[in-house]
Amino acid sequence: MKIFRTSKDRIRTLVGALRTRVFRIFFAAMFLFAALSPAAVVFAVVWTAPPISTGAAATEDMQPARLLPAPDVQAISLPDQASNVYANTLSGVVPCPLCELPARVYVPNSKAGSVDVIDPRTFKVIDHYRVGFIPHHIAPAWDMSALYVDNEGSSSLTVLDIHTGRPTGQIPIPFPYNIYFTPDGTKAIDVVERLQRVEFRDWRHGWKLLKSVGIPWPGADHMDFSADGSYFMISTEYSGVVAKVDDVNMKLAGFVHVGGLPIDVKLSPDGSVFYVTNQGRMGVSVIDPVAMKEIQFIPTGRGAHGLQVSRDTKSLYVSNRLEASISVINFASRSVTAKWTIAGGGSPDMLQLSPDGSQLWASGRYHATVYVFDTTSGDVLAKIPVGAEDHGLTYFPNAGLHSLGHNGVYR
Repeated sequence: MKIFRTSKDRIRTLVGALRTRVFRIFFAAMFLFAALSPAAVVFAVVWTAPPISTGAAATEDMQPARLLPAPDVQAISLPDQASNVYANTLSGVVPCPLCELPARVYVPNSKAGSVDVIDPRTFKVIDHYRVGFIPHHIAPAWDMSALYVDNEGSSSLTVLDIHTGRPTGQIPIPFPYNIYFTPDGTKAIDVVERLQRVEFRDWRHGWKLLKSVGIPWPGADHMDFSADGSYFMISTEYSGVVAKVDDVNMKLAGFVHVGGLPIDVKLSPDGSVFYVTNQGRMGVSVIDPVAMKEIQFIPTGRGAHGLQVSRDTKSLYVSNRLEASISVINFASRSVTAKWTIAGGGSPDMLQLSPDGSQLWASGRYHATVYVFDTTSGDVLAKIPVGAEDHGLTYFPNAGLHSLGHNGVYR
C-alpha cells in the first residue's frame, strides 16, 4: 500500500512538472510569435480596432472614390498610374517583341478600296494593295497580334500580318464600320452602323456572335470605354445622341442628347468624363457618364471630327475637318490652347500619334492626303499622297499594353 501511494505521488509530481513546463514553453512561443510575426501584429490590430461605420457619413466620405472606377492599368514604373487610364502609354516606348517590328502607318482608302503603307521615317508610300469595299478603319487586335481592315461595303475584315504588313485572309462579319475590343480582351465589338446595332463577338474563337444589341438611333459609329471597362459610350452621328452600353451584360444602359452630329469619343485621362466631337455644333461636348448629361461644350472649329490624346496626356487633339485645322484642348482647363492650320486647305479626319508623341498623323478624307504635324510647333511636316477618301489610319506598332481597336486606341 505504501509503495502504491509513493508511486502515485511520484506520477502526480511528474505530471505537474510536465504541465508547468509545457505551459511555459507554450507561452514563451506565443510571446515570440507576437514579438516577431507581422501576421500576429496585423491580427492584433484588426482584432482590437473599432468597427468601421457603414452609415451615411461613411458613405459620403467614400463616394468620390466610388464614382471613379479603378483605371485599367498594370502596375509598372510609370507616373500617375493610379489616376490615369493611359498610364501604360506614357513612356512612349513600344513594348517588346513588338519593338522589333519596323514602324508603319497603314492607311485605308474608303473610295479606292485599298490600303497604302507608309514608312514614317521617310514619309514615303512603300506598299499598296486591294482589300474589300469601303474600308473605313484599320484596328490592331487587342493583343496586337494582327491588324483588321474593316470593309463595310463587302461585310468582311481583311487580316494583315504585322510582320509583313500584307493581307493573309478575310473574316466574314456584317457591315463592319468600326471594330473595338473590350479592355479585358474577352470580346470584339462590330459597330454595324447600317443596321443600327453593335455585335459582341468571340474574336479568339472564329468571331462567333455572342449577342447583338440594337442602337435605336441612326449613325452609331465611334465609341470609347469607361476606365473599368464595364461600359462604353457610343456616338450616333445622325441623331445627336450619345448612348451608353453595358458591355458586361451586353445591353443598352442609357443615353444623352447632345444635338448636332456627334462623331469621335475619348475618355479623359482621369476617367471622369467623355469628350465627344460634334461636327454639327463645331466643337466638343464634355459628358458626365454618371449623371448622363453634357456638362460643358468647347468650341473648336468647323467640322470637329477626330480625337487623339497627347502622349503626356495633358492635351486632346481635335481635327476640324471642314476648316483644315487641328485644335489643342488642355484637359486641366478644358479650353483650347492652340490651333494648327494646314496651309492650302485640307480635310483632317482620324488621328494617330507616333510612339514618342512628337508627330500627329491625320488622314485627309477628301484630299487623298495624309498630313503629319510636329506636336511641338504645330507645323505640317509632310503631306503624303494616298488613295481616295483615306480614313481611319493606324500607326503600328505603338505604345501601350493592349489595343481597344478603332484605328489604334491603346491602354
